[in-house]
Amino acid sequence: MRVGIISDTHDNVAAIERAVAVFEREGVDTLIHCGDFIAPPVLPFFEGFELHGVLGNNDGELDGLEAGFRALGNGSELHGRLADLTFDGARVAVLHGESKARVEELADSGAYDLVCYGHHHERDLEERDGCVVVNPGAHFPTVPREHNTVAVYDTETGDVTFHDASEPAEA
Repeated sequence: MRVGIISDTHDNVAAIERAVAVFEREGVDTLIHCGDFIAPPVLPFFEGFELHGVLGNNDGELDGLEAGFRALGNGSELHGRLADLTFDGARVAVLHGESKARVEELADSGAYDLVCYGHHHERDLEERDGCVVVNPGAHFPTVPREHNTVAVYDTETGDVTFHDASEPAEA
């Protein structure tokens, strides 16, 4: 199974559309969003996917976000501040990740194969005692192009690949 990972979309519809195109091209059916959607109107752009999200520090319109997730269907769910998920036997923790110490604590706990986080607006990939830790990048307007990425996790191999979701360069 291939699981798409995205974070910090910050109401950037164009970036979400580019990311969705990557996920469709990569054969992803299930998505993880590590928070900072910002507002519910971005959720319909994830239609057709099973979307699992957590709240970021900038996600304040809780009722609207919850309603948006219900409208998506497909098993989509907003999990609060921490998601504890299993995909094809792979145990996954998802949080926004304001505290890197908390991210490391989850990774070092031995309970997870994958820990996904965002917040820091920089893509990152690390392995900690058999646990893959990934920040997929961000889509806030001031984030450098090399961090305008999404990630895909393969539950069979444990591999993570990053994919460019930045705006095309001007000629």
